[in-house]
Amino acid sequence: MMHYRFFVSAMLLSWLWVFDQVNAQTIPKEQMIFYTRLWEGERFPDGRPKVPDDILERMKLVTHEEAWATMKNEGYLHQYEEGWLCIHPDSVLVGRAFTAMFMPGRPDVYEAILEKGHAEGRIKGQNSWPVDELSPGDVYVADQFGAHEDGPTIGDNLGNAIYANSGNGIVYDGAIRDIEGLKELPSFTSFVRSYHPSHHNPSHDLNTTLMGINVPIRIGSMMVVPGDVVLGKEGAVTIIPAHLAEKVVTTSEVVRLRDMFGHQRLREKKYTAGQIDSRWSDEIEKDFSAWLEAHMDELPVPKEQIQEILKNRTW
Repeated sequence: MMHYRFFVSAMLLSWLWVFDQVNAQTIPKEQMIFYTRLWEGERFPDGRPKVPDDILERMKLVTHEEAWATMKNEGYLHQYEEGWLCIHPDSVLVGRAFTAMFMPGRPDVYEAILEKGHAEGRIKGQNSWPVDELSPGDVYVADQFGAHEDGPTIGDNLGNAIYANSGNGIVYDGAIRDIEGLKELPSFTSFVRSYHPSHHNPSHDLNTTLMGINVPIRIGSMMVVPGDVVLGKEGAVTIIPAHLAEKVVTTSEVVRLRDMFGHQRLREKKYTAGQIDSRWSDEIEKDFSAWLEAHMDELPVPKEQIQEILKNRTW
């Protein structure tokens, strides 16, 4: 019994030490690196993976099907979520996930977090704290536990702040307000659960409490880890772990080129559908290589990537 009590006491002291060492609602850099230890590239000062801008730009042409297939092959089975209300549904949302976790309001916890945050220099209500930390290229991804009436923490004012800091939209598991004002932001491509004209009370919030900034969160059936790549298009959202982002992009580009080639050859009646739909013969693979070399400057894939494909070909 004494050993058990000692163990529990040690664990409690350990957790108290962790929370005393970091800013309100964040996690230590070491823990961020631990969660994302498969990422080998550049990181933000807090340890969040910083997927390169060129990968993000190329990600815009990736389809949900391509991303899903690549991640499934790697054992990632819960990376896709649908059923969103979309702002600018014909546009594409891509960026690095910056997360926030809210829970239903509880006055004692809310006041404790507010007091600690203000002591650390945070200002105003908790709903603005994550927004103040956004960087260009981020996507604000918030678990608002589906809150609807009296739940919206984002309206057109906070939406403008999000857009000013990140240049991007949001993935928001809850309701927003001022939707007409948000639609006026031309690149605020966003995925939200619902719209409601009510709002939370930022001075003494009985509806929502901010429990985490840049921590792993749940959005529907997905786990979102800070630094993951967000791909939002066609009414759905795919979350791509940072260490798989480049593989998803390069695999998509190979598939895209092979589809373009196959469709063209089918229209030309050079091959049959059966030949294109099955494993390609050496003849078709050689034809594909020649087609890549002839059209390298015209294709919707960077020339350097096409050269890499040709260099690594096995046919």
